[in-house]
Amino acid sequence: MIPYAEVIGDPVAHSKSPLIHRFWLEALGQSGDYRAVHVRPDDLPAYFITRAEDTEWRGCNVTVPHKVAALDLVTDPAGVRKTIGAINTVLREPDGTLVGTNTDAAGFAAPIATLALTGRHVTVVGAGGAARAVLFALARLGVERITLMNRTPLRAAGLLADFGLSGDVVPLDAPLAPTTALLVNTSSLGMSGQPSLDLDLSPLADDAVVYDIVYAPLETPLLAAARARGLATVDGLDMLVGQAAVAFELFFGAAPTRECDAELRSLLTV
Repeated sequence: MIPYAEVIGDPVAHSKSPLIHRFWLEALGQSGDYRAVHVRPDDLPAYFITRAEDTEWRGCNVTVPHKVAALDLVTDPAGVRKTIGAINTVLREPDGTLVGTNTDAAGFAAPIATLALTGRHVTVVGAGGAARAVLFALARLGVERITLMNRTPLRAAGLLADFGLSGDVVPLDAPLAPTTALLVNTSSLGMSGQPSLDLDLSPLADDAVVYDIVYAPLETPLLAAARARGLATVDGLDMLVGQAAVAFELFFGAAPTRECDAELRSLLTV
């Protein structure tokens, strides 16, 4: 047997995480494996019970729709519930204890670290687990105002208060504010098999940045529209690889080889 980790979700077939982690394992010459496992919401408790008993299982990444629900099934020594409020990584301790953490916030922030967002206005689409990690990161980047766009604004209303952010909540068909410096899609809209995210980008200033965390497809309709308008864009691979690097070290005890990121990105875009 060899040590292994997994990514779980519903759906999960689109996940590129196995390719990323296997690439790093091979680059390091390290024994291990990383797999994608389809886990439906009703099966989530049984999944964790089974894996906790497996001494070769190092943990898993958690994707939609489990990022909030998984918190109830693991320990939370770092207080992620009170900060981000969602997890994307579960680790197995040697005694079988499952520990939840979140690497999404760091992965999201890395590609925009050079943007001057202090005192700026950011618009975020979606109010799920990924949105919580994004809002956590934006609060620490000094963003002054957030507009949350969601199908059900009432559901999103409490998120701003959770992270000490000022702003407003609007439906998906609301016009974008011209003051938006950064537009971030944290929803599944635009993902393969999901409806596209159709926003009118014309109100945005020419120096606005559009960031879509969806990575399947890599060229989402939102990013295509942004590039057609000549706006700077950030695609989902940047966040995916950034959060995966943190998780890889937690799972396998070694930092990944980031000098090969260009090669890895070319593999991910085939």
